[in-house]
Amino acid sequence: MATLFSLSPSPPFSYFLSPVVKTPSFQKTLHCTARPLSATSNILSPEPDPLPPVVQTFWKWVSGEGLMSSKKCPVKPAIVPEGLGLVAQRDIGRNEVVLEVPKKFWMNPDTVSASEIGSVCGGLKPWISVALFLIREKKLREESMWRYYLDILPQYTDSTIYWSEEELSEIQGTQLLSTTIGVKEYVQSEFEKVEEEVILPHKNLFPFPITCDDFLWAFGILRSRAFSRLRGQNLVLIPIADLINHNPSITTEEYVWEIKGGGLFSRDVLFSLRSPVSVKAGEQVMIQYDLNKSNAELALDYGFIESRPERNAYTLTLQISESDEFFGDKLDIAESNDLGDTAYFDITLGQSLPPKMIPYLRLVALRGTDAFLLESIFRNAVWGHLELPISRANEELICQVVRAACSSALSGYHTSIEEDEKLMEGRNLDRRLQIAVGTRAGEKKVLQQIDGIFKERELELNELEYYQERRLKDLGLVGEQGDIIFWEPK
Repeated sequence: MATLFSLSPSPPFSYFLSPVVKTPSFQKTLHCTARPLSATSNILSPEPDPLPPVVQTFWKWVSGEGLMSSKKCPVKPAIVPEGLGLVAQRDIGRNEVVLEVPKKFWMNPDTVSASEIGSVCGGLKPWISVALFLIREKKLREESMWRYYLDILPQYTDSTIYWSEEELSEIQGTQLLSTTIGVKEYVQSEFEKVEEEVILPHKNLFPFPITCDDFLWAFGILRSRAFSRLRGQNLVLIPIADLINHNPSITTEEYVWEIKGGGLFSRDVLFSLRSPVSVKAGEQVMIQYDLNKSNAELALDYGFIESRPERNAYTLTLQISESDEFFGDKLDIAESNDLGDTAYFDITLGQSLPPKMIPYLRLVALRGTDAFLLESIFRNAVWGHLELPISRANEELICQVVRAACSSALSGYHTSIEEDEKLMEGRNLDRRLQIAVGTRAGEKKVLQQIDGIFKERELELNELEYYQERRLKDLGLVGEQGDIIFWEPK
């Protein structure tokens, strides 16, 4: 069978606010997290563990610098199942403000611009400049005004970018592995450029060694902790606020944080954080990081996954081959419908296929006698035709190709779904193995779902109504029983 389009097992990836190369579900802005997280209860034990000295010092710094009043603040740092978190000191109502952090305590591109290295970071991508600032401040140690904040930042999370080769072998065949490798290669490439263009030429500003591991650490910190989707702020670290953890049972993201003025007679700008639900004193205040992220994205960004079926997803990458004799016409039609020669479709477990996926498949597979639909006279109406079956040959081809691609992808995993589920039933997996097993099982379930959809479609090929039959009906040339009506000359 000729290859009419490609179906890639690996989705592309985007970074922070770099140009998006994928469908909207991967165009996620950053959220915050404090540690590797899990879907645990937000109720603390009756006697929480005492805070480590570095956290106590950080809390004193926060209070002493006027970032907030420890007496008035309704939350405080605490040891929680996730690591560090924010705990209510009193009952907190739904949508009540729990933190307000002045702009002078934010770490963002403006912070970098105003710093000693601002003059050499002007042309860098925002995340790279902040990453470089983070690394430099960490290397400065006691000389940095940020040292107390930097002291509480983790050395790593359970994000797959920090996994060992042995741990990564547990996600063999997954899109998560492909994306993780791509991310690490991207970070390596960006580090090499910034090392050559900024770090080495300015030894006076960077008098200490900076490695790619340092850069990967900073990337992970920003990926997991930085806030975005803020008015005028695309990438910002907020001390204290970034301790807030994720709760999968919270199903709203709206109005949890915002930027606002400090008051009628104040010129200060504040980052304001609200609790999306009511919280009792002694409970952890938590938020929803992102309702639309898949488990693979959660694992990459934060180092945890959820058990909800809708978190399991697989990205199909479909492409019009440049060797296709109708490449130009097909590309024109695709672009007229906000698609391109390559299109990415996120398939979620238990949900329908994306609306444009089947029409795009039919477009890519058009050939032979069906290619008349590519003629200019059909250009304005062709997508409407593609939303319905074109011909038996066209429909059969897309079923065969998609099923073959699913079969190929499934063969790349080294375990079966049954083996994965048996492992998960044991409930004694360490955190990273739990992420690996849950992610690979979820991907396989989605692939089986896709295969099942097109298998069922194959069985219905003889029952579907195709373009020619619809056209004859429109012309009144088909009888009530579906037979073609002929007229003999008088």
